[in-house]
Amino acid sequence: MIPSMAHDHAGRLARAGEAAGAAGLDALIVAPGPDLAYLAGYDPPPLERLTALVVRPDGAPVLLVPELERPLAAASPAGSLLAIVPWRDGADPYAALGRLLGPHAARGRFGAADRMWASHLMALQARLPEAAFTAASRVLGALRAVKDAAEVELLRSAAAAADRTFDAIRAERFAGRAEREVAAALSAHLVAFGHETVSFVIVGSGPNGASPHHEAGDRVIEPGDAVVLDFGGRLSGYASDITRTVAVGEPAPQVREVHAVVRAAQRAAFEAVRPGVAAGDVDRAARRVIEEAGYGRQFFHRTGHGIGLEEHEPPWIVQGNGEPLRPGMAFSIEPGVYLEGRFGVRIEDIVVVTDDGVRSLNEAPRDLTVVS
Repeated sequence: MIPSMAHDHAGRLARAGEAAGAAGLDALIVAPGPDLAYLAGYDPPPLERLTALVVRPDGAPVLLVPELERPLAAASPAGSLLAIVPWRDGADPYAALGRLLGPHAARGRFGAADRMWASHLMALQARLPEAAFTAASRVLGALRAVKDAAEVELLRSAAAAADRTFDAIRAERFAGRAEREVAAALSAHLVAFGHETVSFVIVGSGPNGASPHHEAGDRVIEPGDAVVLDFGGRLSGYASDITRTVAVGEPAPQVREVHAVVRAAQRAAFEAVRPGVAAGDVDRAARRVIEEAGYGRQFFHRTGHGIGLEEHEPPWIVQGNGEPLRPGMAFSIEPGVYLEGRFGVRIEDIVVVTDDGVRSLNEAPRDLTVVS
C-alpha cells in the first residue's frame, strides 16, 4: 500500500469555476460523491441531510454542510480551501443553498452533480422554479477525464496490485472449485496486494462466461472450461480493473481461436490510441478485427471506459464518440466475444494516453493461460 498523495484541489476548484463560466453556467452544485472528493478532498456519505459544494465562476467556492458534520468537513482538505457554511436541523437547507448560488439565483443556470439525490434536486427546483438545471458532468467529466501525474501514479499502483492478484490466482487450482470460491480468493489477493477495498469480482466459467457481468455462483468449474476473471478494487481512492480469460486444462480449438481474435482486437485498439484520435476510433479498431473474424454479433458492448475515482467514468470508448483523446486520459481497452451457452473471452487492460502515444498500466500476461 502506498501513502495518499497530495492533490491540487485548489487548482481543480479554480479550473472548475472557469469551465462552468465557459459553459454558460452560474454555478456548479456538487453533492457527496467522486466529484466532491475530486474537487475539495471531502468524501462524506450521501445522506438525507443536504451537503453541497457551490463553485461559481465569479466567486470563491463555498461548502454547505449539516452542522453535525462541520467538524469532519473542517478536518478535510476542504477546511483550508474554502468557506464552510453549516445549517442546523430544523432549518431550510435549500433556502441557504439558494442564497449561496448568488444574487441572480432565481433565474440562474446551474450544473447539478450526477450523484445528487433526486430528492435534494427536486427540493431545490421547488425553491427556484424559474432556474434552469443541467448535468454538471458536462463540465466536471471533461476535467476529471484528464489525470495529472499523481493520479496516473495511483492508477499505476492499483494496476500493479491487480497484476499481482492475477499472478497469484493463476497459480491456484480451478477444477473442482465453485466460482464463489475463486471469487473469494481473488478478493483476498486484492487486499493482500494493497487494495483497501474490493469493488467487484466476476468469475464466469464455461457458459457463464458468455454473460459479461455474471455474478460468481455455485457452478463448479470443470476441466475444459474457459473462465473469465474480471476484478478490481480501490487503492488510495483510485480504481483498478483487469480482465483475463484462462483455460482449465487443454483448451478446445475454438477457445484458442476466439482468444487469439480478442487478443488481436485489443492490440489493434491499443495501437490506435494517440492524442487527437477520436475515442470512437479506438472502439472501431477493436471491432473491425472481431467483425472480420466472423464474431461481430458476439461483441456487443463498448471497447472501454474511463477510470479514476470511479470504475466507470469518461471518456467512453464507444462507437460514435467523437471526443478527441488527450494526454492524461486513462481508460480500459476490453474487447470480448461471447458465445451464448458455450463460453466467453475478454481481455482488459488500463491504459493512459501519453504526449505521443499510449502506455499500458497493466502488465499481466495476455496470452491464453492454462490453469489446473
